[in-house]
Amino acid sequence: MSESGAANRGEAPKAGADKPRLDRQRILEAGVDFVEEFGVRQLTMRRLGGELGVEAMSLYRYVPSRESLLDGIVETVVDELYRDPEVEVEPDHGWQDYLLRLAHGLRRLALRRPQVFPLVATRPTEAPWVRPPLRSLRWVESFLGALTSSGFSDRAAVDAYRAFSSFLLGHLLLEVSSMGADVGPVEEAEPRPPRPTDLSDYPVLQRVQELLSEDRSEQEFEEALDQLLDRLEAMRN
Repeated sequence: MSESGAANRGEAPKAGADKPRLDRQRILEAGVDFVEEFGVRQLTMRRLGGELGVEAMSLYRYVPSRESLLDGIVETVVDELYRDPEVEVEPDHGWQDYLLRLAHGLRRLALRRPQVFPLVATRPTEAPWVRPPLRSLRWVESFLGALTSSGFSDRAAVDAYRAFSSFLLGHLLLEVSSMGADVGPVEEAEPRPPRPTDLSDYPVLQRVQELLSEDRSEQEFEEALDQLLDRLEAMRN
């Protein structure tokens, strides 16, 4: 992204003989690059249009609002996991190998996109029980399917999903924060109603949705704290 696109100038679209061709994916990828260079608080439709050489109104055909743009940026970054050659969607070499690959893939993604990762951590998800950073229905289905096909009960797989998400989210937010990422909240323009969730393509999610919807926050906190104390005790000996 060029110096001429500096966010604080809010300049008019760049001159050129031909208007650049737009599509939703190009806009979202430009949004990812913009946030990485200037930060999410500087992102406006006008500034992004300036980077793309068009008026802001040209973007609304593909992205109807800034909130939709932020959601699309998150989806674009999370989808990068599918292009990571080290990450697998099936436990072909066992569930532990699957989790190790997925965890390292998410860490690589966070370190590659440190300014966008806080958005991955904080944007509203497709369903209230979907947890960042593994926040797409496809990835949650993959995770739960990998564990239940490896001998985990539905309850154990859901508990593992929660523990895995909490561990990664806390660790990776600290790591990107140390790299200078802005991890403070980005307020939405207005509250949004919950979006309907179509689970017709996700059989495991359909089966365990009730388990996922349970509020077990206090129990998870106490269990994680007990495990930490046990580890510290082992270090003392």
